[in-house]
Amino acid sequence: MKDLLLEIGTEELPAHVVDLGTKQLQEKAKELLAEHRIGHGPVSVWGTPRRLVLSITQVEEEQADLLEEVKGPPASIAFAEGQPTKAAIGFAERQGVEVSELVVKKTPQGEYVFAQRKEQGLPSREILPELLPQLIAALSFPKTMRWGEVDFRFPRPIRWLVALFGDEVVPFSIAGVDSGNLSWGHRFYCSGPVPVTPSTYLDDLRRAWVIVDGDERRQTIIRLVEEAAKACGGQVLWDEDLLAEVTNLVEYPVAVWGEFGSDMLELPREVLITPMKEHQRYFAV
Repeated sequence: MKDLLLEIGTEELPAHVVDLGTKQLQEKAKELLAEHRIGHGPVSVWGTPRRLVLSITQVEEEQADLLEEVKGPPASIAFAEGQPTKAAIGFAERQGVEVSELVVKKTPQGEYVFAQRKEQGLPSREILPELLPQLIAALSFPKTMRWGEVDFRFPRPIRWLVALFGDEVVPFSIAGVDSGNLSWGHRFYCSGPVPVTPSTYLDDLRRAWVIVDGDERRQTIIRLVEEAAKACGGQVLWDEDLLAEVTNLVEYPVAVWGEFGSDMLELPREVLITPMKEHQRYFAV
């Protein structure tokens, strides 16, 4: 078994798209893997403004074999005095099996002849190059765009793709971008591509100034904002909607505090807090 990693690197996504995209990645990945008979372990998804990420551990290296059963003619027609009739012989030929391999089973309609065909499972590395582009194309968003000359729609332009099955690149191309093993770190703090592996991905990106896990970013924001508020002698007026939005607007949170003239406090509280939240995405203290 191997671990699978897919990272869709983009221009900055709207905050609400991050959660929508990761939720769909998880759901549709499970559906496609089940459809292709590929067993797997836990499925994790993460998102930042510049990436949607799928990580699946313990992915089987081969499809499960498929045992297909095809119903044929009634047993009374397929056999006469224990010998196969033309009906049985013709059915076996059409199904690509020997007459001796036919089985008789009871059904609510009586006894019927069945042919059992076994389809050998393919290596997962041969299936994933087709499955992963299908997965990306299956993601649905309220608003999408085209860019360049590519005939593909996504909320923002796709700039890079990471696709790894173990340490092996899963080769495919979508929207004119080829998959590989190189991610990108923080837009301003990291200047070059970042080699990654499925097992070290989170740490690889952390060293490139990106906290990929949204829950960790959220807790980091809470801690840093609380510390900043304490430093200026204030108390944070937390807003859960704003916290959720800011979590998906940053890749490596850093908190700073600012102030305005005390004469502004003559204005109603809502007049001060609402613009800070709606326009600046500031946390009021």
